[in-house]
Amino acid sequence: MNRRKFIQNTSKAGSLLILPSGISQISNSTNPNFTKTDFGKDFKWGVATASYQIEGAWDEDGKGPSIWDTFTQNTNRIKDGSTGNVACDFYHSYKSDIQLVKDLNFDVFRFSISWSRIFPEGTGQVNQKGLDFYHRVIDHCLEIGVEPWPTIYHWDLPQALEDRGGWVNRDIISWFEDYSSEVTRAFGDKTKKWMVMNEAASFCGAGYLGGFHAPGKRGFKKFYDAAHHANMCQSGGARVIRNEVQDAIVGTTISCSWIDPIDQKEKNILAAKKLDAFLNRLYLDPIVGRGYPTDAGKFFEKIAERVPDSDYEKLKFDFDFMGVQNYSRTVAKKAFYIPVVKAFQVPPKKRGVPEDQITEMGWEVAPDGFYKILKQLGEYKEIKRMIVTENGCAFPDKVEGNSVHDPRRVQFFKDYLGNMLKAKNEGVKIDGYFVWTLLDNFEWAEGYEPRFGLVHVDFNTQKRIIKDSGLFFKELLEE
Repeated sequence: MNRRKFIQNTSKAGSLLILPSGISQISNSTNPNFTKTDFGKDFKWGVATASYQIEGAWDEDGKGPSIWDTFTQNTNRIKDGSTGNVACDFYHSYKSDIQLVKDLNFDVFRFSISWSRIFPEGTGQVNQKGLDFYHRVIDHCLEIGVEPWPTIYHWDLPQALEDRGGWVNRDIISWFEDYSSEVTRAFGDKTKKWMVMNEAASFCGAGYLGGFHAPGKRGFKKFYDAAHHANMCQSGGARVIRNEVQDAIVGTTISCSWIDPIDQKEKNILAAKKLDAFLNRLYLDPIVGRGYPTDAGKFFEKIAERVPDSDYEKLKFDFDFMGVQNYSRTVAKKAFYIPVVKAFQVPPKKRGVPEDQITEMGWEVAPDGFYKILKQLGEYKEIKRMIVTENGCAFPDKVEGNSVHDPRRVQFFKDYLGNMLKAKNEGVKIDGYFVWTLLDNFEWAEGYEPRFGLVHVDFNTQKRIIKDSGLFFKELLEE
């Protein structure tokens, strides 16, 4: 998980768990004006995670290096100089961590599969120990009554494939389909809920245009190709799931934000339209059959010009659900100095947003923007239903003994859930909500400083403490 910085800036240890003594500590603000039942009896509640961000064990049991292993250890582009070598040590602590999902009364554990654990060289020989690990994860979920929802790809491309061009190389379409086929054949008899990919917008824009995420490449040509190939893989991977898994429920996830112009000047309204196309529509419209958003300007026409006519039908897939991932809104302004798109996001501080309404990632707390983007996506007749597959915030935690107080995070969830319920009650087809994230983890280029978790992690000892925000959900979801 990470959003849109590319527009703004072209010891292992045993897992220890501390449970605070009572839920009465959790909030100094008013109770939410909703209950679990308001969302419906079939509504899915879950937590989302990602392999590189939590697993650790980066070179154990036959795993090959990923682009993030290479990027964190061979560059100085991680803010705190850290790596994901150990992270939350989920590889060894998966049982107790999945138990936390159950303890907090969530239905669903969303996790991703590490491509380089399955294929250390990206293709070719399968690593059985990698498959065995995810069998253990899925089996433990099923054993304790938590639904496993795998994501096939969450940014950790095998380095061996990046050495062959990565997402810029069109061969990745067949590489990805082979990988998807292997994991769906392996696990498809146990789990029927699948997501193809996590936020193509983020790993293409940050990894192949901005260069501040792995693999650290820059350039519009690289970006054009990476974006198109990722879109082809979203649909291609979905077809593999449909073919390999009987009764599969197939989705993918998109990063999205409501876009406001800085004012009502025509140039800034146009800038908002371009950013909406760049951040939201570029990875959604093609896979639902609308093609690339060429109505938004030459930038998008250039991408479309590179696409063979035969690809358009392959880009389209009838997804069972669309995973919606939202954290904030975007405010757009015309910018002549930004190549091609000619628009940029105005940071919250420059707009006078109060400090207490800005997260540690520099994002504005904007629950109304969450409501508006859900309504915008609700206008897509091609989207059968939506599941919010990521939503959350990073704020400083106050650790006091065996308690962690995070009132701003608690209030964030109350406000965002209230706005989601408003959209749902107005007819938007939302069938689930997954919190980002279960555990404080490795937050990509930001390192370990931003904490998104419902559970606090001491990265020196691997001790876990459920935060007040985790207890908020425990209480909300109590049967």
